[in-house]
Amino acid sequence: MADVSKNLKVYTTYGPKSARGTKPAIVAKMIEKAKRPLFVVGSEVLEEKLLARAQAIAKKGIPVAATGHSIKGFIDEEGVDAKYINIHFLGSFLCDPKWAGLDDNGCYDLIILLGHKKYYINQVLSGLKNFSDLKTINIGKHYTQNATLSFGNVTPEVHLEALDELIDNL
Repeated sequence: MADVSKNLKVYTTYGPKSARGTKPAIVAKMIEKAKRPLFVVGSEVLEEKLLARAQAIAKKGIPVAATGHSIKGFIDEEGVDAKYINIHFLGSFLCDPKWAGLDDNGCYDLIILLGHKKYYINQVLSGLKNFSDLKTINIGKHYTQNATLSFGNVTPEVHLEALDELIDNL
């Protein structure tokens, strides 16, 4: 079992409330309990091994918000519901409780993030943390302070092992 709930080093401060470390099995349970989860992927997800895992997660029935140029990895993928959106616009929309979502079926209640630059996504998560009640989970290989839950700082090998465990538990 990949233990990605440790090594939560914070090199900068982001206020009194920081993300708790989490494990793949806990993330899987939260996704299963969520009424409207949204899987938000960034351009770093296009790395071959990471993309295969992101597609496997999406095929579990979780809608995908593809940011940056990550949409390239999901366009022709069978069984994946992916839509392109700018990450800053998405962050603004997610703070609005009346937003109908990417598919016009209502607000999301759980945001799962993968493949973003830490310094970039942390700013979006800061807005969500302070201006919404959404739960956010970063399943990337770097600890992200402004999420609700986050994997710790891990090596690429341990990260892929954790994602495999998450997929197995979904």
